[in-house]
Amino acid sequence: MTTKSTKNATPKYDITNVPPVGATSYDLVNGIQRHFVRTLGQDNRSHSSHYNYQALAFTIRDRLMECWKDSREASCEADGRRAYYLSLEFLMGRAMGNAMLNLGLDEQAEQAMHDLGIDLEEMIDEEHDAGLGNGGLGRLAACFVDSCATLQLPVTGYGIRYEYGMFRQLIKDGAQAEEPDHWLRNGNIWEIARPEYEQRIHFGGRTEQYRDDAGVLRCRWVDANDVLAIPYDTPIPGYQNGTVNTLRLWKSAATDEFDLGEFNAGSYPESVASKNEAEHISMVLYPNDSSENGKELRLRQQYFLASASIKDVIRRWVEKNGNDFSQFAAKNCFQLNDTHPTVSVAELMRILMDEYHLEWDDAWEITSKTMAYTNHTLLPEALERWPVYLFGRLLPRVLDIIYEINARFLTEVAKQWPGDVERQRRMSIIEEGDVQQVRMAYLAIAGSYSVNGVAQLHSDLLVEGLFADFYAMWPEKFNNKTNGVTQRRWMAMCNKPMSALINETIGEGWVTKLSELGQLAPYAEKAAFRKKWAACKRQNKERLAEVVEQVCGVRFSPDAMFDVQVKRIHEYKRQLLNVLHVIHLYDRIKRGDTANWTNRCVLIGGKAAPGYYMAKQIIKLVSNVAEVVNNDPEVGDKLKVVFFPNYRVSAMEIIAPATDLSEQISTAGKEASGTGNMKFMMNGAMTIGTLDGANIEIREEVGEENFFLFGLTAEEVEATRGHYDPSAIIAADEDFKRVMELLECGHFSQFEPGLFSSITHAIRGSDDPWLVAADFRTYVDAQQRAAEAYQDQKSWLRMSIFNTTYSGKFSTDRTMEDYNRDIWKLEPIKLK
Repeated sequence: MTTKSTKNATPKYDITNVPPVGATSYDLVNGIQRHFVRTLGQDNRSHSSHYNYQALAFTIRDRLMECWKDSREASCEADGRRAYYLSLEFLMGRAMGNAMLNLGLDEQAEQAMHDLGIDLEEMIDEEHDAGLGNGGLGRLAACFVDSCATLQLPVTGYGIRYEYGMFRQLIKDGAQAEEPDHWLRNGNIWEIARPEYEQRIHFGGRTEQYRDDAGVLRCRWVDANDVLAIPYDTPIPGYQNGTVNTLRLWKSAATDEFDLGEFNAGSYPESVASKNEAEHISMVLYPNDSSENGKELRLRQQYFLASASIKDVIRRWVEKNGNDFSQFAAKNCFQLNDTHPTVSVAELMRILMDEYHLEWDDAWEITSKTMAYTNHTLLPEALERWPVYLFGRLLPRVLDIIYEINARFLTEVAKQWPGDVERQRRMSIIEEGDVQQVRMAYLAIAGSYSVNGVAQLHSDLLVEGLFADFYAMWPEKFNNKTNGVTQRRWMAMCNKPMSALINETIGEGWVTKLSELGQLAPYAEKAAFRKKWAACKRQNKERLAEVVEQVCGVRFSPDAMFDVQVKRIHEYKRQLLNVLHVIHLYDRIKRGDTANWTNRCVLIGGKAAPGYYMAKQIIKLVSNVAEVVNNDPEVGDKLKVVFFPNYRVSAMEIIAPATDLSEQISTAGKEASGTGNMKFMMNGAMTIGTLDGANIEIREEVGEENFFLFGLTAEEVEATRGHYDPSAIIAADEDFKRVMELLECGHFSQFEPGLFSSITHAIRGSDDPWLVAADFRTYVDAQQRAAEAYQDQKSWLRMSIFNTTYSGKFSTDRTMEDYNRDIWKLEPIKLK
């Protein structure tokens, strides 16, 4: 008997007739039971909550798949302009709660789990955070892709599928210790591997010239050590609109080439060395780049992301259009999230010239009209720079192209400013010196048609300082796009009590149009509404108090003011200033200065980069101060302090709704934007802050009477340079003097003499760029105003309601609309 071969045949699936999945609680129960038994192979003897979580997740994912398929088909049919968001970080957090909310399955899932006798909250807690970012940059990217799906914009996110995310932070003896965060240990239900779209990425080797069939002299990259990029797709659902966009994350893998000779000779480790080296690229998020090996791996990661993503976009283009790139710029836009993916400029040039044989001018016309660059920092040291020797060894052909871009760019500079050699030196993409460096931000500006900052002050300071030369040359390129956060996760999902009250009061329109919160303003004057608002806040505070007691062993009283600072630990964010205020409050209590006192619970959290000594010292100081304060019976409930370990997205979902006072206290002119400030504001917290980043716009929206302002302005910060005398400031302030005496006498390090000398020396140093001493007095005074305001609960609740009411500007929906209007120019794709 013979059978007809079906090899390479196209299967005749009738995907239009696949039975739809239902959305009732009964349908969900059936789906959960089916997956529990048939997908996971479990039975009634299984008592692991892990399998219950997986069964629920598979059931929710079934509903995502249908919308995902429809969205892809609608995008293909529309054949319009598309954007691609390239980011080395996507701090997604947990997926299930967000998916249930955006699919409109919250109530049905809760009922289904109730019917099955399972706690839904326990299931949600089973999921590991997808910690593929180390702070605001990655969380912003996650909010962006959420908003793009909700606005039905055809935007694909591209990132790296790190095997190990941001490290798990432990606090041992008050100090930070790091453990690997193997978030993929139990797999990831929310991703789909797409090995059919793998890309081959080059490293090493050399450039050679050759003549093509037409006799034209061309270049190519040869003798490279190739690595495969395997895509894994994650669905990104819009809010109850049927749209599901895609986040494509790349995993590195070795090619099929295998050194059989080494293997046969008995050298197994050597035979698989290339495989191990290849897999290192996507193994760990952001290696410590203080060492040479760390620098090399980080550059590999950046090029891996850029090359794989651009090749993927071009693959789709060629499948549809062949080698005709005449409309490529009209149909595609790459948004580069900070300097990390900016090697994309040179990589797109390389692919167009070397692989598709476009001439330089044509390739540059396409590249410079498709690249758009977002800057996220005002700190010059945070701008990516790579040693030329390292670039040449890893990416020889890419370096050739960067040299050519720079030569042509400097020719344009010379035309505009003849004879200004100093300006050419300042603007050169290649920085001269003992070790030549490639300035990646300059490459991005030269090769992009749009350059934006992420808050108005940040954008102003960029064009006045860091990028002033480039602004003088191309003022039309520069614009501002103030950041936001998604209210779906940061209000509707994480603050159920407040969201329910708002829905009951003004309807649910705010979930997709945050400006509708403005309708809450009159309710701030209604006693009955304020009472309900207070009840919501108390419920959230009780929840956080339980978590703090469980995690830190310290009991927070919900009656006290919850004073919170959670963000990456860095000197410019000035957690140190916060600790000095805590010591000041402790000193007041010990001196009996407690008349008209406001009880306060201070929570500080965040991770320090593993190699950042001062940041780790600050964590140790917070921990030591907390140990003294929390165990002093004289202090009691007047003041509690904790360092909350392993701060992450799922922790913030509990912290933000419970916060009364949001600490946004960076040195003015140092924070690009901040997004934690927006999450707290949306959830009704008051901000104590400097005129820095988006704080300025928050204060403008909510009104100065609902914001606790302190500190020097960015201009005043600059004016202090060269004549700053912190020791004189300390000597002139009795409160400050006592705080420093407690620190310097070793009161908080009695068994570790001199432990905090580096911190006290930094505070007293005339070269302290963060100006901690300069802002101490105004900060303490602002804190006192906040404490007094908290005692008048009627007034405080009005302020809290107003903060939520006027947070409408800070939705990423608005941010994405701004990007789309001014930069991307995409048409939304409505589903039929």
